Amino acid sequence: MRILIADKLSDVGIDWLKEQEDVEVTIQAGLSPSELAEIAGKYDGMIVRSAAKVTAEVLENPGKLRGVARAGVGVDNIDIPVATSKGVIVMNTPGGNTLSTAELAMTLMMSLSRKIAPANASLRGGDWNRKAYSGTQLAGKTLGVIGCGRIGRALAKRASALDMRVLGYDPFFAAKCPDGMDEIVKDLTELCKRSDYISLHVPKSDETTGMIGAEEIAAMKPTVRLINAARGGIIDVDALLTALEEDRVAGAAIDVWSSEPPESETEKKLIQHPNVLAVPHLGASTAEAQEQVALDAAQQLVEALRGGEVRNAINAPGFDKALPDELRPYTELAARIGTILAGITPGAMTKVEVVYRGSIADMNLSPVTTYLLMGLIAPHMDGPVNVINAPVLADRRGVEVEQVTSSKIREFANLMEVTIHTDEMKRSAVGTIFGNKFPRIIAIDGYRMEMKPEGHVAVIFNEDKPGVLGHYGTVFGENDINIADLTFSRKKRSGTAVVGINLDEEPCPKVMQQICDLEFVQTAYYMKLPELLLDDEDE
Repeated sequence: MRILIADKLSDVGIDWLKEQEDVEVTIQAGLSPSELAEIAGKYDGMIVRSAAKVTAEVLENPGKLRGVARAGVGVDNIDIPVATSKGVIVMNTPGGNTLSTAELAMTLMMSLSRKIAPANASLRGGDWNRKAYSGTQLAGKTLGVIGCGRIGRALAKRASALDMRVLGYDPFFAAKCPDGMDEIVKDLTELCKRSDYISLHVPKSDETTGMIGAEEIAAMKPTVRLINAARGGIIDVDALLTALEEDRVAGAAIDVWSSEPPESETEKKLIQHPNVLAVPHLGASTAEAQEQVALDAAQQLVEALRGGEVRNAINAPGFDKALPDELRPYTELAARIGTILAGITPGAMTKVEVVYRGSIADMNLSPVTTYLLMGLIAPHMDGPVNVINAPVLADRRGVEVEQVTSSKIREFANLMEVTIHTDEMKRSAVGTIFGNKFPRIIAIDGYRMEMKPEGHVAVIFNEDKPGVLGHYGTVFGENDINIADLTFSRKKRSGTAVVGINLDEEPCPKVMQQICDLEFVQTAYYMKLPELLLDDEDE
């Protein structure tokens, strides 16, 4: 696979990529969007930081491009909606700079409290004026943390160790109070009223842009100090400058800007304000952070391009974190169930119903459902289908997706039951995982069986008559096709049966037509699925 590094990247990430036998690396930093658009489609993956702009122009004709990894957290420089529509995975590396950014926020808070920067400048200028730089201590003060993600929680732990009381607020946070935080408040205005220090740690989005504006600032104590090491634009800079000039805010520490370097007159005035501590986006600027995000970006991108686990995907629901080990086999099972049902169900798909039963029902199963959609949609598409565009493609085609969970256990500890509806019929399949790692189909349309969903698979619906299996063996044998495995199930009352056959090689259409022409055969289908490597190793 070819990977383009379109920004300056730590040698740790580059060296790891060069060690991979199946990876070819090209380094071209400093390209404009139009220049990047000309070459992006020649690569399978791309790694960027914040300088390279992966715009709609770059993504319009993605060619081979399947993934973009951001060595860092913010993805403002990547057009996420266009990437999603084109099936390009966008990943970030939220864990790599967590500690560096949290430590910077703490450093800014301490420096702002003790007026370190102006005191240092004064002393260098030859003055000795201790009274002018009297500060405040952090112990006993209340810190309001806006954003309870990795960085916000890391800051809370450090502030708690300094005997600060920590309040947390997150519009998307519904879990219990994290370690290091004393209380989660549900109203932003309440946090503003109660906090002596406020530190922002939310991503920039339509919901968070300008979330600290004139109204929120008006609710704050006049002694409040604001710290923004998240993203420029989250604080309304005009409202902040006015409040500083009117002594309604004691101070602000700013690491991030609406444009970098800052261009607006308001931000330039903030930088020069005596009660503002301004730095040039240093949150991730430590050797350790740069090495870690470079390595994370390289490893995540290669793993995804190899068809493995997708981690920290911005534009795939449920893929923003690493999948639990228990769920990984079910993603494999889901994709294979989807491929089989797509292959044996004629007509245009209108609805998908999936029921998860057992202990897995308590987990986030949206990634598993996404893999199911991949399997269902891919056989009917000319272009690539992946975890990014599968839900988009299903929605565009008017396919209704219904996901249900139940902790009720039947004969197996965990089950995945899928029913698809088309404009001609409906069909179902049930799957499970044997031995915690082996996917198996255990029923088709209510016919119980045990089929390996791998390799060359034929599924045949026929009348329940003596000698049926022998006829199949004769047809395949006469065409030099070996039967590797076979499973069947019948329903006595209906007089019908389903046969699942694993073959050593692909039967040509003529062979499948011979099967269909047998008088007792109702319908017969052939599908090609990937091999189950775990089974081969086990044997």
